[in-house]
Amino acid sequence: MENLIAKLKVQIIEELSLEDLTPEDIQDDEPLFGEGLGLDSIDALSLVVVLDREYGIQIDDPEQGKDILYSIKTIAQYITDNK
Repeated sequence: MENLIAKLKVQIIEELSLEDLTPEDIQDDEPLFGEGLGLDSIDALSLVVVLDREYGIQIDDPEQGKDILYSIKTIAQYITDNK
């Protein structure tokens, strides 16, 4: 799971063009949206595309998406549980 978390951090930084961040700047349990990393709904769509493209994971239910995309750790757990 640690390797997956590290990979996700790099993918998020690259996909969302967060050049001012390093993987070490993103805490595993930190919220990605709002008060945490400060991502928005457009970023959420980009993350959904990454999950589909890289891991074959599709998120159809917006409510479920909020829980899955809460943090790096929740994304990694969802990928692990659904692969």
